[in-house]
Amino acid sequence: MGCWQPGRSSQTTTTTTEHAVTTTETVPHLLTIDQLAEQLGITTRHVRRLIAERRVPYLKVGRFVRFDPAEIAGWLDQHRAARLR
Repeated sequence: MGCWQPGRSSQTTTTTTEHAVTTTETVPHLLTIDQLAEQLGITTRHVRRLIAERRVPYLKVGRFVRFDPAEIAGWLDQHRAARLR
């Protein structure tokens, strides 16, 4: 095996194949802090407080905070006040 030299083509080539990941589940559309605040009718400051106090389910995507709508729906159902007769 020789050293690479500028101007000369390599004798070995590498091909990269992409592998498709097949899954039956779809990736949910995640909500931002602003979108969740708008949906719940509260301020973004309140949403950030809920995150800081770990009172709302959230995901970290890199440095971003996102919310799964299904988890938020379950969280709302758990915190729903009981009906009085």
